[in-house]
Amino acid sequence: MTTYGGIEAGGTKFVCAVGTGPDDIRAETRFPTTTPQETIRRAIAFFREQGELEAIGIASFGPLDPDPASPTFGYITSTPKPGWANTDLVGPIKAALGVPVRFDTDVNGAALGEGRWGAAQGLDTFLYLTIGTGIGGGAMAEGNLLHGAMHPEMGHIRIPHNWEADPFEGICPFHGDCLEGLASGPALEARWGTRAETLPEDHPAWELEAGYIAHALVNFTLTLAPQRIILGGGVMEQAQLFPLVRAKVRELLNGYLQVSEIAEGIDEFIVPPGLGGRAGVLGAIALGERQAIVR
Repeated sequence: MTTYGGIEAGGTKFVCAVGTGPDDIRAETRFPTTTPQETIRRAIAFFREQGELEAIGIASFGPLDPDPASPTFGYITSTPKPGWANTDLVGPIKAALGVPVRFDTDVNGAALGEGRWGAAQGLDTFLYLTIGTGIGGGAMAEGNLLHGAMHPEMGHIRIPHNWEADPFEGICPFHGDCLEGLASGPALEARWGTRAETLPEDHPAWELEAGYIAHALVNFTLTLAPQRIILGGGVMEQAQLFPLVRAKVRELLNGYLQVSEIAEGIDEFIVPPGLGGRAGVLGAIALGERQAIVR
């Protein structure tokens, strides 16, 4: 029976699973992301116990190199995570298990999973954005995951920053007050002195957060023309954020885009993930499925 492997390679934990989709997960494990050697060894040991696989998909934190023609294909590259910069993730797994491997960002993987089984089913051009410990985005354009000279880095776009209203400098070590520097979970905690989930619903943090997210979504909407935007990640588990973000996106667009998805159906244009917290590992399985089809 056909089985695919999936690895959601996160900066905090790895989630490994085998199966064919949400209704067919035959085995799953998760463990902390420690050193590259130990973490990759544990992933290989798990898959060796599962029998024959058609292919494995890896949806990983980055930055990374997803280009099969590149000499550093399969590497996590300039990550700030200690010990993981310039780590070959695909090579040891492919060599140990002898199966094809497809490698992409965690957010591109989640986007693929949402298109296959989740909130973007039936669409060919959409965006998945995660807002949590970091901010990243994956995009599907006409049925293909978006790549170019590299993968998208949507969390590092520059957005308007009203220094009088928000004198917070931002926490991104590269850019200071980029989107991730201002609106990620750690940015919320650094600005307000407490974890985001402890802030009450009427705290001014949420109005400010919704504004930053909305500015980003307007930029992405005008650039990529998605049919839908899916917002995942721990910060977006605050239910009050979705209506605030939708209202601010509509306000910022100011009637410019007269398309039904936005003008008449913004509640269906900006949505939570259909796969919830499993979008990452299911997206990795979907990457494995794609690799098996094209090999």
